[in-house]
Amino acid sequence: MSKSHYSYPPDEFDVRGPEGTPVGVHREPRSGWSSVWPFLLVAVIFAGIAVGVVSFLSDGGPKTPPAAEQTAGAGADEPKASESKDAEAEDAPADDASDEPAEDEPADGESDAATELPGDPSSANLEAPVLVFNDGAGGGQAAAGQGALTTKGFTDVAAANVPDALAGAYDDSTVLYGADRADTASAVADALGVDPANVQESDDVSASPEAVWVVLKTPVG
Repeated sequence: MSKSHYSYPPDEFDVRGPEGTPVGVHREPRSGWSSVWPFLLVAVIFAGIAVGVVSFLSDGGPKTPPAAEQTAGAGADEPKASESKDAEAEDAPADDASDEPAEDEPADGESDAATELPGDPSSANLEAPVLVFNDGAGGGQAAAGQGALTTKGFTDVAAANVPDALAGAYDDSTVLYGADRADTASAVADALGVDPANVQESDDVSASPEAVWVVLKTPVG
């Protein structure tokens, strides 16, 4: 617009400057803070967002609700059913009934000599002839057996060397008896400590004048 058509009177803003151009509208000079604070505001906002993200990541995401934690803890503390049964089995008293021998059964290593002997020692004929043989029991054991029987009341006892027919025939001391001499043979075995299982009836003794033969393999005792 030219001055010829300018409807307003000239003022100080129409004065030309040093370079020949109008000064233009008047503007108040801006302070340094007014140009800086927008940048500071943006920096603070971004810093707050960064702090929030880091805090979220460091917490490892959302936490387990308290109810879920209590449920998990209760399940961990409760013993399993199989473990409870094992503990009850260990605490239960052992059943010793099966380990005890029956009342009618003798304990191991024990035997009733009176029932295992073939006869009754108290009914023995102490006048029946008895012959004692030493078959490796040691020197003088036949005489020792003779003396033991005599001490028990036998009156017809002889000691002799074992005949060839009996030598080595038995592994343990044995009492052989003739027919109807079981009581006397049982008394002889009892007096000499012979195992009742080794008291046997023998046809050879039945045919001899002696009623009982004793074959000693171990010392009399």
